[in-house]
Parts: sequence; C-alpha cells; structure tokens
Amino acid sequence: MTSVAEPGGLTWLSTSVSDPRVLPMLRELGHEYSTRYGKDAHGELARYPAEEFDPPHGVLLLLLEHGEPISGGAFRRYDDSTAELKRIWTHSAHRRRGLAKRVVTELERIAVIRGYRRVYLTTGPRQPEARGLYLTAGYLPLFDTGADPETIGPLPFEKHLADRPVGSSDSPEREL
Repeated sequence: MTSVAEPGGLTWLSTSVSDPRVLPMLRELGHEYSTRYGKDAHGELARYPAEEFDPPHGVLLLLLEHGEPISGGAFRRYDDSTAELKRIWTHSAHRRRGLAKRVVTELERIAVIRGYRRVYLTTGPRQPEARGLYLTAGYLPLFDTGADPETIGPLPFEKHLADRPVGSSDSPEREL
C-alpha cells in the first residue's frame, strides 16, 4: 500500500481489493451494474481474481479526499504490452468534478512507467457517461459509433501510450 498526497487535500492510494477502503467502490459499482444490466451483473466484479490488480502487472488506485475514497480505478495485464482498465468509479456524491478523468490519466501514467504501450478497455452499452469519458480522454472506439450500442454489446476502446509524455510535472519515476 502506497500513497502520494496532492494539493487540495487529495491523496492517491495504491492498494488491494481486500482493503476496506475499496468497499464503497465495489458496492457502488455493483449497484450501477445491477441497475443497468440486471442482478447477474454483480458477477462482473468477481470475474477477475484480486491478484490480477496487484503490482507489478496491475494496480488498484483510490483517490481519497480527507481520507475518504471519492474515486478510483484499476488496471490488469491484458498482454505483454497492454494494460486493461477496469473498475473506473466516482462516488455518487462526488460526480461532475472530473475525477474519473483524473483516475484514467493516473492509471495511464502508471501503465507507461510499468512498460505498457497500449491501454484497452470495454464499457457497457448502457453507460453513455463512460463512453463519453473515454472518447474525450483520447481513446479510439473499436466499434461503429453510429450503431445502436445495444446491438454491439461491450464497447471496446484502445489508446496507444508509446508517444505520450509520462504525465504532469511529477518525476516519471514517481509511482504509487
């Protein structure tokens, strides 16, 4: 478990699925999935073993505000050069603050440090806000954006990271 403080009372925390601070994320994601896709959607949260989100190949991040989780996300190894983003979440009381985009940017930054050159992800067809997030964050849709999302199923996206700068003014070596 590692944390890095930022200005404004925000702290990045790299942790594991077993950390009790991850529970709000899992609870809200489970509610979102089941509300949009039915009760069987909770299985999505159990699809991958927790260790797939552990270093060195994965990461699970929480963004804390005054010690409380307000946003988070994770990646796992998809293949030797690709990280797969999963569990992008913002607490329902903290939406519309650009937090999910901050999470995605931080996950990309860590993926570059870990040697990944591409990020892949899928989002559900009933999550237009997630689709919008990935499009505005520079992800390439790997589906026909003119088609009815319900006819496609999970919506795949990718982003190549090889030519991206590592991140903000932080040292490229800073990792959580």
